[in-house]
Amino acid sequence: MADSPIHVVAGVLRDAQGRVLVAQRPAGKHLAGFWEFPGGKRDPGETPPDALRRELAEELGIRVDAAEPLIAVPWTYPEKRIVLDAWIVTAYTGEVHAREHEALRWVDPAELATLPMPPADVPIVTALRLPDRYLITPPLASSARAVVLDGIEHACRAGIRLIQFRQPAWTRRETESGAIDARAICMRHGAALLVNGDIEIALRCDPAGVHLPARMARTLDRRPLPADRWFAVSCHDEAELAHAARIGADFATLAPVATTPTHPDAAPLGWPRFAALTAAAPLPVYALGGMGPADIATARRNGGQGIAAIRALWP
Repeated sequence: MADSPIHVVAGVLRDAQGRVLVAQRPAGKHLAGFWEFPGGKRDPGETPPDALRRELAEELGIRVDAAEPLIAVPWTYPEKRIVLDAWIVTAYTGEVHAREHEALRWVDPAELATLPMPPADVPIVTALRLPDRYLITPPLASSARAVVLDGIEHACRAGIRLIQFRQPAWTRRETESGAIDARAICMRHGAALLVNGDIEIALRCDPAGVHLPARMARTLDRRPLPADRWFAVSCHDEAELAHAARIGADFATLAPVATTPTHPDAAPLGWPRFAALTAAAPLPVYALGGMGPADIATARRNGGQGIAAIRALWP
C-alpha cells in the first residue's frame, strides 16, 4: 500500500427538483456496479477545484462554474488509501451525459442511503443530509419542562433542523416523557431530535437518534442503533474521533474549539487543530465550544459540517 493516499475529487450536482446526480461505476473497475458521486483522481500540481472542473468535463461533458467544499473523507480500502474530497457544484454549464460511467441517475436525497455505494461515498451522503447548525438544549431543572419544549418549538420555527435533547438533571422518566413531547414538536417541523446519553430511551421513545458522550461511546464496539437512526458522539481529540468512526457514528461534535463561559479552564483547540483533526476523521464533524452562527462559514472552511451550540442557537 502506498505511503501517501490518493487524492480524489467528487462533485455533487443537484437539479431543479433537488435531486442529486449519481453515476454507476463501469464493469472492470474497482467496485463495478456501485453508484458514486462523479469525479476522479487529482493530477500532481492541480488544486481540488481545477481537478473537479477537469474531471467533470471529462466524465459528464459539463463546465463547472462554481463549487464549494462539502467534506473530505479519508478512507482505507484493502488495496489503497484515498482522500475523497467532495464539492457541491453550485453552478455549471452544459447537459450532463455519461462519458465514462455505465449510467447516470438523478436521485432524491432520501433514496441515496438505499443505493449500493462505495464506503467512502457514504459520509458524503450523511453530510448532504445534515444541516449546518446543531442545537443542544440548555441544561435546566425539570420544573422548567415547559420552557424547554417552548424553546424547541421556537427553534424549529426559526429553521433549526437538528436538535440534541440534553437534560442531565432530569430523571430518566422525566427525560423520556420530555423527549416524546419534543419529538412530536420536531416532527411537525421536519426536524430531527437526538436524545443525549441514553440508548434505551432512544430506542423506546423513537426519536431520530442518540448522541453519546465520549465516555459512553468508549464502552461500545459497534453501532447501538439501526442504520435509519442518527448516532452521534461527543469528541475532544483524535482518538475519540477515530473510535466514533470505528463504531459506526454518523457524525461527531469536536470541542472546545474556542473558550467557553461554562469551561473557562479548558484549553481551546483553535481552528488549525480543529481542521487537522477533522481532516483525519471519515465522518462529518461539528465545531462546538464558543460557537455561533457567525462561525459557520469558518467551520466549513476548516472542514467542519457546521457549528453546534447551546446559547447561540437557543431562541
